[in-house]
Amino acid sequence: MLRTLLVAFGCFEILKPQPVIDACERIGLENPEEAQLRPHALWGARLEGLLVVWLLVRGREGSTVVSTLLGMAGVFLVLLPQPAVELSQRVVYENTDDLELKPWIEPAARTLGGLYLLVVVLSKRSDEPTAEESTETA
Repeated sequence: MLRTLLVAFGCFEILKPQPVIDACERIGLENPEEAQLRPHALWGARLEGLLVVWLLVRGREGSTVVSTLLGMAGVFLVLLPQPAVELSQRVVYENTDDLELKPWIEPAARTLGGLYLLVVVLSKRSDEPTAEESTETA
């Protein structure tokens, strides 16, 4: 069930990234109306959704590179939320210095990191055997 919800959210983020970005801005910024997205920000959100869907749909046969990258991002967010937030703001917004962060931005970043790690764990846990395991038992 959780896997299905995450896949649905990833698909939504691929198709409609702006509402996801808007929600994140309302959660993390005191002044979201002043945020000026860089042109590539929507594509970055779509990429995030694509990675989540790719890993959860492909399961254990998904790319180890993708799961490693998402896992590393999750660990970075969990352990070092402040530098992660600063880096992501510089990548996503043109006017980073004008934005005021809400006090709970670090717990929110850690939660996102935990979500990334959950996606990696769920992608490794699958009820269906991989192609390699199927041929070994046959």
